[in-house]
Amino acid sequence: MIAAENKIVLVVRPTRLDDLVVRHSTIQQAQFYVEHLGADFSDYLTEHRRYHEAARASEALLRDLGRVQRLQRQFLANFIFGPEDTVVVLGQDGLVANTLKYLDGQHVVGVNPDPGRWDGALLPFTIDDLPRVMPEELRRKRAVKIVTMAKAALNSGQTLHAVNDLFIGQRSHVSARYKITVAGREEQQSSSGIIVSTGLGSDGSRAFTPDGRRRRAR
Repeated sequence: MIAAENKIVLVVRPTRLDDLVVRHSTIQQAQFYVEHLGADFSDYLTEHRRYHEAARASEALLRDLGRVQRLQRQFLANFIFGPEDTVVVLGQDGLVANTLKYLDGQHVVGVNPDPGRWDGALLPFTIDDLPRVMPEELRRKRAVKIVTMAKAALNSGQTLHAVNDLFIGQRSHVSARYKITVAGREEQQSSSGIIVSTGLGSDGSRAFTPDGRRRRAR
C-alpha cells in the first residue's frame, strides 16, 4: 500500500554510453569512438542495459512505498530536498558522495545496481534488499551512520563543502609555498597543494562526528 506522506527521491546518473551518445550523437558513432580506442564496446552496452534495468526495477519497487521522484545527477545542485525526504541513490560510490553534499539531515540509502561490476563501499544494499530495507527506513527504524562534511571558508566569505576531501592549492596545480600551523607549531612547505580528507574520504566507508552531520542508512 502506498503511503502518500512518504516522498522518495531516486537519484540516478547517465551511463558511460549515455554520455558518449550525447557527445557523438548516435550509438554507432559512440561505438566507432570506443573501438578506435581499443576498448570493448559490448561492455559499455552491458553496463548500460543493467543500469537502466536496475533504475526501472528500483522505481517500481519504491512506488509501492511512497511518492517517487526520479532525479538525474546533473540536477542535484538545483534541486530542493524536503526535510523529510528519503533519498535512494543508485550508485556508484561517487554518486552517493556527490548527493550527500546537497542534503541537510535527510537519510540516504545507497543501492548497488550491478554488484558484479562495482564493489561499492557506499552501496551496502542491492535492489533485492529494497522491499525489506525501505519500509523500515521510512518508519525511521533503521540504524544510520553519520557522515562528516569538510568545510572550507575563504576570507572572501565563500564556503565549500566536501564529503570525501578538499584539495587546497593552485588551480593549475603548479607548486606553491605555504605554511602549516598545528597546535602552535609551524612548518614551511612547498608542493602543488594539500588534500584534506574526511573520515569518509580516508577509508571510503564511514565517518562519525556530532558536527556537520549527513546520515546514511545501513
